[in-house]
Amino acid sequence: MLILIFFAAHWYLSLFAQTFFLHRYAAHQMFTMNTFWEKVFYVMTWIFQGSSYLSPYAYGIMHRMHHAYADTEKDPHSPKFSTGIFDMMWKTKNIYNDILHRRYPVELRFTKNIPYWSFIEKIGDNWLSRIGWGVAYSLFYIYFAEAWYEFLLLPIHYLMGPVHGAIINWFAHKFGYTNFHVNDTAKNLMPVDLFMMGEGYHNNHHKLGGRANFGVKWHEFDPTYPVILLFNILGIIKLKRNNDLNYM
Repeated sequence: MLILIFFAAHWYLSLFAQTFFLHRYAAHQMFTMNTFWEKVFYVMTWIFQGSSYLSPYAYGIMHRMHHAYADTEKDPHSPKFSTGIFDMMWKTKNIYNDILHRRYPVELRFTKNIPYWSFIEKIGDNWLSRIGWGVAYSLFYIYFAEAWYEFLLLPIHYLMGPVHGAIINWFAHKFGYTNFHVNDTAKNLMPVDLFMMGEGYHNNHHKLGGRANFGVKWHEFDPTYPVILLFNILGIIKLKRNNDLNYM
């Protein structure tokens, strides 16, 4: 039971860092925050994602490219131009690394207001950090696992961030339903998205790219949105008033 609790905690904390800080803030600037809170969430992202830490800088640029070029040859991660989910993940990894290390020819429009803190970026992308987190996960399993099959969850811990991205970028472009007509294959994975904290409403998001609440219909509950509203009330962030516009 402790292993399942640990897995669920890592799943949702990592997912929260990705959907709140990397996606809705770094990529789409749905709200603003001051330098102090930006650094707080930078550190939290490194802790929550651990061995699979994703750079807000590289993620933000790559995600903006995905919206601009969805399901075309320029899309960093489209099922239409991949032979399978692992092929797509490998291509995404290569483009991500090229953007991170300034080897990819990025259009200037995709870099506007992208957060960057070199200190955490260098720590999070360092292999000593990644291996260290992986060792920590492994030791936890060795100490607390009660059955051999629980170790089958361990590889997901190592690649938690990319796994979350692959679920949406692959399955939400293949399966689900649509509320809006968009010029790509984005779909809503499930009518109530507790599993992916709102990220599963992919069709809604592709239509309303700057909207902080990914749910649109009455049954489409976005668990991340109440947290955003709370942070806005507390003054941690400032939610943009004109919130239905895209980042562009």
